[in-house]
Amino acid sequence: MDLLQRRLTRFAAARGWEPYHTPKNLAVALSVEAAELVEIFQWLTPEQSARVMEEPESAHRVADEVADVLAYLLQFCEVLGVDVLDALAAKIERNELRFPVKEDRTSDRHSSE
Repeated sequence: MDLLQRRLTRFAAARGWEPYHTPKNLAVALSVEAAELVEIFQWLTPEQSARVMEEPESAHRVADEVADVLAYLLQFCEVLGVDVLDALAAKIERNELRFPVKEDRTSDRHSSE
């Protein structure tokens, strides 16, 4: 992950993009790329969305958008000094405490429901 983050930093620096890579701009770019990923799935049924990687063209689009989202997320974290893996590990730990495993899982609902 660090190698990719450094590669992205060098890529932007070589093109003189650092002045534009502010937290605000990177957060906006991340949001736009996430929306482009959502757009691929917008009108698909749940069954169609589960098979999206079976078609080479849609699989390529999904992979490209995932790469764009990750690239902007890594650049955002680099600018703000957030260790993305540490942040994720801490969030998982908090969620494990917030949503303990229950014996009767039939009544569990996801936090977004």
